[in-house]
Amino acid sequence: MAQDEYRDHVCDLCGANDPVELPHSRHYTNDQPIHVCRACGFVYVIRRRSAERIAEVWSTEIFGSGYTAAIPAVTARLTYVAEFVNQQVGLRGKRLCEIGGGEGAFMNMIREPRYGAEPFGIEPSRANGEKLRGLGIRHFTGTVEEFAAAKHAGEPPFDVAVMLWTLENCQDCRRMLSLARGMLKPDGAVVVATGSRLLVPFKKPLHTYLQKNPTDTHCFRFSANTLQGILSVSGFDIAHVNRYLDHDILCVIGRPRSADRPAKWQGDNFLDICGFFERWHVDTAMYFPDRIG
Repeated sequence: MAQDEYRDHVCDLCGANDPVELPHSRHYTNDQPIHVCRACGFVYVIRRRSAERIAEVWSTEIFGSGYTAAIPAVTARLTYVAEFVNQQVGLRGKRLCEIGGGEGAFMNMIREPRYGAEPFGIEPSRANGEKLRGLGIRHFTGTVEEFAAAKHAGEPPFDVAVMLWTLENCQDCRRMLSLARGMLKPDGAVVVATGSRLLVPFKKPLHTYLQKNPTDTHCFRFSANTLQGILSVSGFDIAHVNRYLDHDILCVIGRPRSADRPAKWQGDNFLDICGFFERWHVDTAMYFPDRIG
């Protein structure tokens, strides 16, 4: 595949090919469209490059531009996730794999005596891989797809797989969750954390949510319903959902579901999503009129 060859995608959640453009998205994304599915209300980017190319852009351009997780806001949200997972699942003695391990902040945290987990990271960035090596954290340098192709690099099944502000940035969210399911023990757990942004009170101006980076570096925008939905259609039962309504974080924990039981989920009304972004745009314009393109 050519380096920047794009391909159009149908809705990752329900499979419909009936999108409508998200209101005002082009004002914030340098004229790049983002869409919402009329059938299920899932917000997604239609035109995407390959998973390998998107991972490369994150590794060399976004992380390479000086991005770091070593700031108080990120430490706070990772601490929240560690506490939530520890209370709901328990971490002590568990083998935990972080898909998209970044600089290792979460893995370094959960191996401390308070949690007592055994971390392993999957991280495509070689620079971040060097940081993980410096921390003494065992890891695989590459994408989760490459990890699966390497037959999990000889690693035994994990108790917990986590994706922290990562699932929204991949090229194929269902495939990533399917691969995560394949690396878990039968009684394991998957944890997905992201920002609590859709169909909740506004927590940040729209120009800090929709940005000018290539939109396929952030293909998906989850509400509580659609995040639970994508976990369900990817083979998980929903075990725990945090108090996302008035919190900055949306965190959902799933357990592998047996193949003989159907997925149960509900999406959002796409008109509710469109109306939400209309109001969000108006609210942002009240305070930051100069930030609207």
